Amino acid sequence: MNFGEAVSSFFRNYVNFSGRASRSEFWYSYLFIFIVGIVLVIVDAIVKNEIISSIWNLAILLPTLAMTARRLHDINRSGWHQLLAGLFPIGPIALIIWYCKKSDDTVTLTEIERVFR
Repeated sequence: MNFGEAVSSFFRNYVNFSGRASRSEFWYSYLFIFIVGIVLVIVDAIVKNEIISSIWNLAILLPTLAMTARRLHDINRSGWHQLLAGLFPIGPIALIIWYCKKSDDTVTLTEIERVFR
């Protein structure tokens, strides 16, 4: 998946917490979020107001949580594992390792159940 497809998928799956997100979709989306965030912070500094970046951060909150949950599903982890980020410093380290982990192609029980419905 290239950069444009990843960003498109990020916004298309705005609040889709089910399914999977590949490593490239995850990291390209975070790169996009980072670049736009830097640009908006510069714009806020010029305008001397923090409202633009605050609106952006609020707008991407749910899609970021959804994409992270889909990335964790891709390695057969629960999306709730995002809460480990609050257990500093061990939690974020474990999450970064999982985010970098290669996709797990094994089929989960819910996917098998969907086939037989």
